[in-house]
Amino acid sequence: MEYIIGSRRQPSPGHFVGSGKLAEIASAVRSHQAELVLFNHALSPGQERNLERYLKCRVLDRTGLILDIFAQRARSHEGKLQVELAQLEHMSSRLKRGWTHLDRQKGGIGLRGAGETQLELDQRMLRQRIKSIHKSLDKVRSQRQQGRRARERAQVATVSLVGYTNAGKTTLFNQLTEANGYAANQLFATLDSTLRRIELPNFGRAIVADTVGFISHLPHQLVEAFRATLEETASADLLLHVVDAANPDHAELVGTVNDVLHDIGAAETRQLQVCNKIDLLDGVEPHIQRDADGAPRRVWVSATSGAGMDLLSAAISELLAVDTLRHTLVLEPAQASLRSQLYQKGFVEGEEVDAQGRYHIDVKMPKTDLIRVCGQCGQELPESDTATVHVQEFADPDAVAASQTQSA
Repeated sequence: MEYIIGSRRQPSPGHFVGSGKLAEIASAVRSHQAELVLFNHALSPGQERNLERYLKCRVLDRTGLILDIFAQRARSHEGKLQVELAQLEHMSSRLKRGWTHLDRQKGGIGLRGAGETQLELDQRMLRQRIKSIHKSLDKVRSQRQQGRRARERAQVATVSLVGYTNAGKTTLFNQLTEANGYAANQLFATLDSTLRRIELPNFGRAIVADTVGFISHLPHQLVEAFRATLEETASADLLLHVVDAANPDHAELVGTVNDVLHDIGAAETRQLQVCNKIDLLDGVEPHIQRDADGAPRRVWVSATSGAGMDLLSAAISELLAVDTLRHTLVLEPAQASLRSQLYQKGFVEGEEVDAQGRYHIDVKMPKTDLIRVCGQCGQELPESDTATVHVQEFADPDAVAASQTQSA
């Protein structure tokens, strides 16, 4: 194996690299008797054909390599469909080199006419298969949308794991949910979105989603093919941005992930950075870093050893509870249907019945829903409840003390 690095102000239209660098690559291919040359860049179909003709071996660009890795890692039916779609769309513009030596096939009825070339026949078959996969993925997207609507009706918060590939997302997912998802020290070990329910301290139920890892210059075909999966990320209430803290280039990788989040429409979703793999760092203990407002910003953990997972659960609960309020509703006996709805949605924390048969129900629910329910039962939400967010039990003691000093 040999690495060849070069810089050029503008890629060559014919071979991507200049004539001198091309001769250097050809010399390395001959000396190593190489059968494959990898380019860490996207190549046009014409550039691939010209390079293979000159180097007399197979040439694979960055997109093709990523697609090959994805094809090996896909396990579920949905994942395999997504990868196949990306491969077919990538292949559709690269068929010419394989069939230039074949003449036209015989015509149709009566065998008259020139008929299709083998290239035209393969292109038609590709279009038919791509259309069929799109229909299948549309059904997957519809099923996922139904699941999201059901979670929204049940008021279940969704937390999505995102991050650069091999940052430890699946290991963290297994720790949070006590699942046994496939985790390995390799690129793109996870291609299929997995959902699990968890119970968060002082908050309640939530759904955690494990998603495909991101990479710099993510091929457009993959973004489109995995759109059904990535929609789980775009619709989440909170993103856990998992960072490999032991990687010296982690700051650059964080920027790459944020660029991909922008591309899929999730740039505005609230984020909590999870600095993982602190077991590989010296002198770093599990802890929570907070912003100027006292809200959790980063949590330092080790998904492998489980260190700091309790802090992570507490930070998630705090961020999800920002728009959640506790309040005591007083319902008349005639409002039993409203009481039943509150129980069905899991908003009730406690209940007492007074001598007049009225229900005094302690609820914890999103602020917007609480305002609506108070309007239904003819009660006004106290100003203190409207303005105050229930996060005091999670707040950093130092931050609380500082805010109290400023108020005084």
